[in-house]
Amino acid sequence: MIRAYKFLIRPTTGQRIALGEMLRDHCSLYNGPLQERRDAYRHPSKTSIKYGIQFAQLRDIRAFDPDRQGRWSFSSQQATLRRLDKAFAAFFRRIKSGGTPGYPRFRGVGWFDTVEFPKDGDGCRWDSTPHDRVTRVRFQGVGHVKVNQHRPVVGKVKTVSVKREGRKWFVVLTAEQDQPEPLPETGSMVGIDLGIANCLADSGGEFVPNPRHGRRAAAKLEAAQQALSRFPCRRAKDRTRNHQRAVDKVAQLHGKVRRQRLDHAHKTALDLVRAHDVIAHEDLKIRNMSKAPAPKPDPERAGAFLPNGAAAKAGLNRSIADAGWGVFLTILHAKAESAGREAIAVDPRNTSRTCPECGHVSKENRPTQATFHCRACGHTAHADTAAALNVLRAGLARRNASTV
Repeated sequence: MIRAYKFLIRPTTGQRIALGEMLRDHCSLYNGPLQERRDAYRHPSKTSIKYGIQFAQLRDIRAFDPDRQGRWSFSSQQATLRRLDKAFAAFFRRIKSGGTPGYPRFRGVGWFDTVEFPKDGDGCRWDSTPHDRVTRVRFQGVGHVKVNQHRPVVGKVKTVSVKREGRKWFVVLTAEQDQPEPLPETGSMVGIDLGIANCLADSGGEFVPNPRHGRRAAAKLEAAQQALSRFPCRRAKDRTRNHQRAVDKVAQLHGKVRRQRLDHAHKTALDLVRAHDVIAHEDLKIRNMSKAPAPKPDPERAGAFLPNGAAAKAGLNRSIADAGWGVFLTILHAKAESAGREAIAVDPRNTSRTCPECGHVSKENRPTQATFHCRACGHTAHADTAAALNVLRAGLARRNASTV
């Protein structure tokens, strides 16, 4: 199996400058081929340029600009061109499927934060000084950079990436390792219902409260963003120190909320995986759930619109984003696979309206957000617990059907 590791690196001042120049040059290498593809398609011939054509130009680009593009790893530049090619492949795939196309966009220097090295030892070297007490990673054109390795890396390192987050730098490894030993069986099966009032409710009647990290940091974020809004928009190189300090403050607060959300998701998923052999959850379409409502034109007044509940929906969308359902489910599936557990996604339709005792389905079965009262048999329970029981039943039915 493939596992990713992320470590903080501590570059010197010179190495920090070199890493920034590497991101800048790879950003230029991304934007240049993107412009070439746009110009070629706008030509009357409607020429389509593929990855192979642009890869063949890479040697000439490096020879023409040895002080910038020629400094960096050839393999990492190939990975940047593949990144652009994947963006176009995803664009055409969305067109075929009828989704929002999302044409690939040019990247600003401040929005291009990752450079990938496809192979350890080709332009980079993990643990480049093995006899040193401090772990270091070497990047071509940068040198040996100190790594804050807080846990051992198991398996053979396959790829290495350098990533910038605010004013911090990280190295991200992917390592190929043997499938770990599964955890001992517990004989327990559980269904979970994700929510906003509670992070999740399980079929056993237990609840995990929602920490609401984003809401708790909202006041500080609002103050920091107001302070930032007082400065005119400038490129990073043209910002004053106070302007850059305001930018860093906003990034720092967003980064803290993101790390808190990840930490909570990891701990909650780990508790579930350790306690249960089978975990059933709703297959939520989060992007569809957080769409803004369509505008309602007023038929009596041209150019006017009727109320459509956009303000209330915006608040709900913020709560959905703050709950971090997508991140949690991704982590849950990864941990379940690593521990030899089963994570089963089921159709979420009517799970909160179906009685777990008699199977009666009705909107009136849920008179309030937290109360479930069956109109047919009179069964009462917490609405999230009833939904979790229905999710577990659907998950077991799907599991049994797949084993037949």
